[in-house]
Amino acid sequence: MTYLLFFAGLAALIVGADVLVRGASRLALSLGISPLVVGLTVVALGTSAPEIAVSVGAVLDGKTDLAVGNVVGSNIFNVLFILGLSALIVPLVVNVQLIRQEVPIMLGASLLLLLLSLDGLLSWNDGVLLLILLVAYTVFLVVQSRRESQAAKDEYADEFAPQGKAPWLDRVWVQLLLIAAGLALLVLGSEWLVQAAVTIAKSMGVSDLVIALTIVAAGTSMPEVATSIMAAIKGERDIAVGNVVGSNIFNALGCMGVASLVSGQTGLIVPLAAINFDLWVMVAVALACVPIFMTGQVIARWEGAVLLGYYVAYVTYLVLAAMQHDALGAFSSAMLSFVLPLTVVTLVVLGLPKATKPN
Repeated sequence: MTYLLFFAGLAALIVGADVLVRGASRLALSLGISPLVVGLTVVALGTSAPEIAVSVGAVLDGKTDLAVGNVVGSNIFNVLFILGLSALIVPLVVNVQLIRQEVPIMLGASLLLLLLSLDGLLSWNDGVLLLILLVAYTVFLVVQSRRESQAAKDEYADEFAPQGKAPWLDRVWVQLLLIAAGLALLVLGSEWLVQAAVTIAKSMGVSDLVIALTIVAAGTSMPEVATSIMAAIKGERDIAVGNVVGSNIFNALGCMGVASLVSGQTGLIVPLAAINFDLWVMVAVALACVPIFMTGQVIARWEGAVLLGYYVAYVTYLVLAAMQHDALGAFSSAMLSFVLPLTVVTLVVLGLPKATKPN
């Protein structure tokens, strides 16, 4: 019954996010907002809705480890798993704007979240700061979208503008009903998922944080998985990459901001394990995007395979550590003495051609 409740909650989150995005995007288009702006704001926020719902639900239930682990784990999953899998399907073209603007913002948001968490607490004031930055970033995107090329506008129009004949969706009351239904499903799904995740963690003898970083994070990232993979298959490779980067920014600033506010004056307690390891992994993953994205502005298939390999290694480490397995020492030594140094050298080499290339 616990696993049934988990998957029912996950299904409610995915369906709720989809219904919310459909209603909100249709309403925005009805109000005369361009598909480009809808894609950059409404859809980006919609794909992060499961993370927000689960994190807020976890805080209200007093499960702060779940709230933090869900966001950190989702950001790691988004880059390593989703971009890795998408690049294996088809090499991903990276827009120059992503390299110059969105990736540094994602890295900055990750670093800020790490710095604010070092004292073991995300206060109410920290939450306000994160949300102010998110609002400023969203407003900046809307203003900037007016200067986007026609090709970019057409790509987002193909993806997010209404498709086919569905006149009933053009009615405002239907759009508002979809939004309300989507929010209701998100609330219900988050409650089921959090309840089931806690029970599963106890039955497996692992912490709430480990379950949040793995199972819950992967589950709440399913909207990003679907959006990015379908965009890659359809050839809309800017959207495939932009969806992941944008979602990570919304997660770090929006999800953690809202969760911190909901926690009230007591603040959101950040688990020590996340401060010592997982938050640093999240920052390292964001930093690794810079040289990878710069290599000819394409994420090649072999780079996708490397990203996927690192996600497998990360999850393996979490599982071995949670079980206190005898193989943990050998695995950690291999990662620290061989794999990580080799990766650093590879990333530096990847960045050299771009850095030395004449203007």
